[in-house]
Amino acid sequence: MKKLLITLLSITMASSILLAACSNDSSAPASGSAQSATADTKGTENSSTIPAVAELTAPIAASDLSKLPAQAQKRTDTIIVGLTDPSGAFTPYFQQSGYDGNVSSVLYASLVTVDDKGLPIPDLAEKWDISPDGLTYTFHLRKDLKFSDGTPLTADDVAFTWTLIHDKSYDGQSELLTTIAIKGGKAYKEGKAKLIEGIKVIDPETISVTIDKPNAKGLTILGSEILSKAYYGKDYKFGSLDYIKKLHATPVGTGPYKLEKFIPGQEVRFVANEFYYKGKPKTEHFIYKTTEGDTWQFIETGEQDYGSFQATQENIDKLKGLGFLNIIPYTANNYGYLQFNLEHPTLKDKKVRQALTYGLDRKTIYVDANQGAGQIANIPASPISWSYTEEGINPYNYEPEKAKQLLDEAGWKEGADGIREKDGQKLKIHFIGSKSKATDIFIAVAKENYTAIGVQLEAEQFADFNAQIAKFESGDFDLVSFSTPILGDPSDGVISFVNGEVKGYDNPKVKELYEKGLATSDNEARKAVYKELYQVINDDAPYIFTSYRKLVVAYNGRIEGLSISPLRGLSASLPDWKLK
Repeated sequence: MKKLLITLLSITMASSILLAACSNDSSAPASGSAQSATADTKGTENSSTIPAVAELTAPIAASDLSKLPAQAQKRTDTIIVGLTDPSGAFTPYFQQSGYDGNVSSVLYASLVTVDDKGLPIPDLAEKWDISPDGLTYTFHLRKDLKFSDGTPLTADDVAFTWTLIHDKSYDGQSELLTTIAIKGGKAYKEGKAKLIEGIKVIDPETISVTIDKPNAKGLTILGSEILSKAYYGKDYKFGSLDYIKKLHATPVGTGPYKLEKFIPGQEVRFVANEFYYKGKPKTEHFIYKTTEGDTWQFIETGEQDYGSFQATQENIDKLKGLGFLNIIPYTANNYGYLQFNLEHPTLKDKKVRQALTYGLDRKTIYVDANQGAGQIANIPASPISWSYTEEGINPYNYEPEKAKQLLDEAGWKEGADGIREKDGQKLKIHFIGSKSKATDIFIAVAKENYTAIGVQLEAEQFADFNAQIAKFESGDFDLVSFSTPILGDPSDGVISFVNGEVKGYDNPKVKELYEKGLATSDNEARKAVYKELYQVINDDAPYIFTSYRKLVVAYNGRIEGLSISPLRGLSASLPDWKLK
């Protein structure tokens, strides 16, 4: 079974964080929870504006640190951030959820990372060379790099990492396999070669790799996290990677922190890594609090140092009123969506999918209900992405009559009870989502919307994230609400339509444009390709795109050195966090 990188984000942002869930290896889509809604479903139209959202454009500093709860005042060497409970698979390339990725982003560094504009910058590799034909990359490692156990990191570890992902028993979704092709990788995976031809260790600090064709993401994909050959390769035998699972709970990484203890349902504890190449982090202990609960309560009582909230005036006024919080406006580079199960015959019909999109009052659900702290999405890209466009994009305004027309054309006729039927089958949609107040409201409005067009919505909710994912992976659903993690490149937002992640969806034109968009590093040329690609996906409607969120983050005013990147979240500044 392939591992899905899934991130569940509540619309109230309870227990959420703004960390890049997948670091550079973001091939698999991440998912999120259903969103909230209001009751008025009549006659509204979608809008790309955010009429009621608070216009907070600059950070607000804490006004009175004396109001900081005693619990937070007592902490001298520990910072606590909320996170939905991860599965415990903390090894890069083998993660089962985006929350595992949040943990591993603290434990592992990469050869290459990106700046706030998405441009590659050095991390473990101090520099690199790319051949004129764009096929061979040579990485020059920093001197004296060490893993968190104190052992040296060399080019052999890089070669081992790339090779391990090509093992025939690897069942993850690394872009080393799905997006680029290392020369000789296929032969190794098929057992026809003992080494991968394109990987060359030049010396302990230099390694080159050759790919089959140019790729705009080649540098960042090849520059992902590095695994220790001495640790993760100790028991490696070609064709058998089960042993890796035993190492998930005791990771050896290269990041700013080391895993101290994972207590499922409570917390993930970290301790500063003295071998981190940038120097030991300024705060000794870091904790992800994974206890179920209300972020407002955790922030107000001092149990948690950081929280993310919708950018409503009500929320901002309340946060300012507490006095002890710094507040920063934030727009994440991601999007929300409702995914159809395209393996179900009913949903294979594009007219049905389009009808369900026209028939859902997304403005009421995702904008009005959240006091304007949201914007309707119609493509797999965020408005802050350089590839974003609305040209030639169907906004799918709320039009129940249009939805009815499409269902009529698809052969679904209204039955005696008002629910449409075809070939003796009623038009029922089985929705799965998180158990929350926001999902309750979404279900209430969606049921009303869909009943009005002759569709019966049946909802199932899960309090436990892993239980919901198990249901999703079983295929026993028609519609599920997700949100992506941070998207480092426009291709990250569309890869799920290409790599088989959206089962039952196979459009050759989408694959053609996806490949074309990666074949050049010219952003203007890529932008034209993505414009066409977004138009195709928008018309196909494999998802009901839902919203982009406007957020504010609030954190303990004692914390210094905290900054947020739209592409890297908080992970970039974490080593610099310090309690004053």
